[in-house]
Amino acid sequence: MKRRTHVSKQAEQALVDPRFTRYIVNSADEKGQGIIDGITSLRDLFADTNETPNGPDAPLTFEIGFGMGGSLIEMAKADPSRNFVGIEVHEPGIGKCAVMAADEGLTNIKILNGDAIRLMQQLPENHIDRIQLYFPDPWQKKRHYKRRFVSPERMKIVTRVLKTGGWFHAATDWEHYAFWMLDVLDNFEGLSNSAGKGNFTPRPDFRPMTKFEKRGLDRGHGVWDLIYTKDS
Repeated sequence: MKRRTHVSKQAEQALVDPRFTRYIVNSADEKGQGIIDGITSLRDLFADTNETPNGPDAPLTFEIGFGMGGSLIEMAKADPSRNFVGIEVHEPGIGKCAVMAADEGLTNIKILNGDAIRLMQQLPENHIDRIQLYFPDPWQKKRHYKRRFVSPERMKIVTRVLKTGGWFHAATDWEHYAFWMLDVLDNFEGLSNSAGKGNFTPRPDFRPMTKFEKRGLDRGHGVWDLIYTKDS
């Protein structure tokens, strides 16, 4: 969902400054909607091995809705041999993520503005090694449940672009949504729960803990991780 909030001067500059085009792949229309027409491969974004020395065949992680980008940047730093692509509709987050990537001198990350579902419909089958969805909007009201990302219809699109043996990793701090996702994913043909049917995955070390997550845990709030692998 498109959100409009204050954009810092630094993040706003990153949205228009040519120096950040090595990170921000696409432009936006007059309404700020990312133009994704013609993007039919995420691996091709890493084809210029002068700027992206891992090359297009490196393991590829795709993060849907990276927020302000802090955890995505930490993951890219921690695993430099893996390529990362993040997609977001929140322009302040897009700009901020690009600034952080530049500050760290990262060569293994690309940022997209746009609709993740529509983009994945344009990608080849068996294209991505890992897809991650961290702390998505839980759409708490019952009449809005249909907007939740994890649904059988959307998971068909996700699973199609995952490689065999690839991961779909979700995390949420909303208990109702956690059990909603567990039910949808446990009963989705083509995916297997890495922790066993009916179980959540212990928080993996590779997923950075955000300050908001830590604050919630300090207050006694729960966080639930789910990792599913694509069957052969």
